[in-house]
Amino acid sequence: MDTTTAIILAIVVILLVGAVAWIMMQRRSEELRKRFGPEYDRVISERGDARQAESELAARQKRVERLDIHPLELAERERFIEAWRAAQSRFVDAPAEAIKDADRLVTEVMQARGYPVGDFEQRAADISVDHPIVVENYRAARTIALRNERGEAGTEDLRQAIVHYRALFEELLETREREVAQ
Repeated sequence: MDTTTAIILAIVVILLVGAVAWIMMQRRSEELRKRFGPEYDRVISERGDARQAESELAARQKRVERLDIHPLELAERERFIEAWRAAQSRFVDAPAEAIKDADRLVTEVMQARGYPVGDFEQRAADISVDHPIVVENYRAARTIALRNERGEAGTEDLRQAIVHYRALFEELLETREREVAQ
């Protein structure tokens, strides 16, 4: 083989390797975009760099895969549903307290399912892996709950927070999937 042929062959191999790498990166991006939905766009916007954001999302996914996330037992699920009903009915007379109850209940359900419940940002990141659509609700509810603690949230804000918490609560209980199956 002469030098020119060897150079052309090396260039072709380099181009093929580059094309395969590019296709794999595109596939990974698309898989992350599908898995994380709006959370994908939020993290990219927050980080300002797609590669860095995708690395973070992939790390979240790996972290959650190592956790022992499991469905609730029926009795546990029923206990949480009753506690939620009590918190929701409390909203009429004591909306600020009901928001605290809702936040606590969501955290308890997460813990019962096997999610670590350390700081809020880690909880939200973990939830985003399996519940990417409602994680934004969780963030919004938490923001309102913090404003509530400072006495800065009005009744309509608190109503919105309870709606946001309920969306995540229902997802964590897996009520929609079970209702469809019954």
